[in-house]
Amino acid sequence: MSHLLHIDSSSTPSSVSRQLAERFRQVWQEQNPDGIVTYRDLAAEPVPHLSPAAVAAGFIPAVEHDLDQQAATLVRDELIEELLAADAVLVSTPMYNWTIPSSLKAWIDQVLVSERTITFDGTEGPLAGRPATIVASYGGGYTPGAPMAWADHCGPYLDVVFNTGLGMQTEIITAQLSLAHRSPAMARLIPLAEQSRAAAQEAVERRAREVAAVLV
Repeated sequence: MSHLLHIDSSSTPSSVSRQLAERFRQVWQEQNPDGIVTYRDLAAEPVPHLSPAAVAAGFIPAVEHDLDQQAATLVRDELIEELLAADAVLVSTPMYNWTIPSSLKAWIDQVLVSERTITFDGTEGPLAGRPATIVASYGGGYTPGAPMAWADHCGPYLDVVFNTGLGMQTEIITAQLSLAHRSPAMARLIPLAEQSRAAAQEAVERRAREVAAVLV
């Protein structure tokens, strides 16, 4: 029985990234009806950013933790065990101010822990080879060759986290120009936005089928 960890991070309930991730999940469950899904909405229930207690707890034995450090460790342990239990990970995110939402960054900071989820000595970590799918929506256009492509600190950063850091088999699917329907200045880009959205939906459906097939 396979296990999918699904994480949403957009502050907008009807966001493109959420809709595309939901479509991935629907297709995955159609292909894998007995699969388990663990869902986290980081906008509705944000995880805490790293506190001084959480950082300090990582450098001293557990028996020496004070109450604040114990509480911080419990939060981190829950998130890490949830990640380690997943056979596949699905993360949806918008680009906010050229990068990911702070809620998603907080989750990443909580789960990236040396010798538990990530290694720095060249050996494979516990999540190596598992599939990770990142669904990202961009208000503007950041595809290679676009004038603002250099300012994309969303997709490339998440590739470093999941692919390079965690060693997961990572695919990033993007929908560009998601603000075209709401911004008068971008109205001429609506056809391109719709084309990008359609391509992204096709990609998430394909990826969901592939991930489900691998995990059967």
